[in-house]
Amino acid sequence: PGTQVGTVGRIQAFPGAPNVVPGQATMSLEIRDLSMDKVGLLFDRIESASQVLAKETGAKISFQQFYESMAAPTNEAIRKIIEASTDSLGLSHQRMPSGAGHDAQSLGPICPIGMIFVPSRDGTSHAPSEFTSPQQITNGANVLLKTLVGVDAEL
Repeated sequence: PGTQVGTVGRIQAFPGAPNVVPGQATMSLEIRDLSMDKVGLLFDRIESASQVLAKETGAKISFQQFYESMAAPTNEAIRKIIEASTDSLGLSHQRMPSGAGHDAQSLGPICPIGMIFVPSRDGTSHAPSEFTSPQQITNGANVLLKTLVGVDAEL
């Protein structure tokens, strides 16, 4: 339980022919959470479980880390300004933990950050069926404008 998410976004089977049982498979695993300690704990648990599976089946399973996506918590003062901006426009809002990195991972270590997300149809994001209405985009842009004015005035 918690705020973590895990994604296997790429799976490749080798040799990759339709009528050949693969002898090897490579896949990506990305784990995100607001706590890097939890990311490490989850990775260790997944790796340990995979080694048990490897022993039981005779398979070889290995992990190679090629990138670490650092958590980028947002700033409480900016979150409050975003909420006040949303309220002033008569729009609804909710706080959500986000594993989204975007520019926050680069900027977070050098300045306070915040994020504004706009609703997509059926909550679908990062998928071909993702759709956000022009009105929701306009609302998000207005929240951003009011937030920038608020950050300028308060921070």
